[in-house]
Amino acid sequence: MKALKIIALIIAAVLILFGVLFILAAFSPESQGSPGGLILTGLILAGIGFVLIFVAFRFLTPAAPGPGTQVTLKIDLPGKVAMETIKCQSCGGVLSSDDIKIVNGAAMVSCPYCKTTYQISEEPKW
Repeated sequence: MKALKIIALIIAAVLILFGVLFILAAFSPESQGSPGGLILTGLILAGIGFVLIFVAFRFLTPAAPGPGTQVTLKIDLPGKVAMETIKCQSCGGVLSSDDIKIVNGAAMVSCPYCKTTYQISEEPKW
């Protein structure tokens, strides 16, 4: 979808460029007869270019996830991994996966027992 948007924007830029060139050519001293045809052609080309820009940004841009959208991150861990129980740093209560939320890209824990909220930090493995 992103490639289609880029192609539409490039075509729109070329059409607008040629539209402006046709309009400028209508006012040059070398234009013979009535410049109305050149102006009309330039306006049509520029109009089509602006319509393509509108379509590219309106219909070819994916919608951003709303506040009710749930994002699930699946991690594929190599080998056998043992999961330890997570305990609250303040009161030592056992926490479940429902107590962990992702806020602004960071894992935040809310203890249901002591109501403490803190960010999970991973200790170095060495």
